[in-house]
Amino acid sequence: MSADIRKISVSVEETRHEAGRAIAPATRKAVAVAVIRNPFAGRYQEDLSELIEIGAELGGLLGHKCVEALGIAADAAQSYGKAAMVGEDGELEHAAAILHPKLGAPLRVAVDKGAALVPSSKKMGGPGQPLDVPLGHKDAAYVRSHFDAIEVRLNDAPRAGEIMVAVAVTDSGRPLPRVGGLTVVEAKGEDGLR
Repeated sequence: MSADIRKISVSVEETRHEAGRAIAPATRKAVAVAVIRNPFAGRYQEDLSELIEIGAELGGLLGHKCVEALGIAADAAQSYGKAAMVGEDGELEHAAAILHPKLGAPLRVAVDKGAALVPSSKKMGGPGQPLDVPLGHKDAAYVRSHFDAIEVRLNDAPRAGEIMVAVAVTDSGRPLPRVGGLTVVEAKGEDGLR
């Protein structure tokens, strides 16, 4: 692996009650975060292919960690998302290089398909700042019950010369969804939209 990883953190959020109602089965979201050294911190680099390749490595690694944390088969994953926060010596474009060109394909392998675009966010920040990872249904973007997010923060990341990269996977949508739209059962997952 070409990524210089300082640490990996994996967590699962499980909602069992919402608005005074039991959620059965509970809705669950997993998020896996890698804190990596930014090879281009503090300097301009025209060719960002090294970060693009790191993104490909992390998409599979973090996606598999999420599926494993949920204790599900890959095809039981329902939604996904990705996000990155660069430390102060980096550029927003460094986060984009990790997230966009190649991270999605190995993530789709980890969750068995993934016809829809992977929702993403990127920002610049420092240790302890929150990073929101947007979520959407992996095969049909119009499934509103899966429009969601999970927040992650690490007290010591990202440092100035680091990038915090997060991938989230769920086995369900929001608890108690009721805003209409396409349902999971109705979704075909052929075009990434419906």
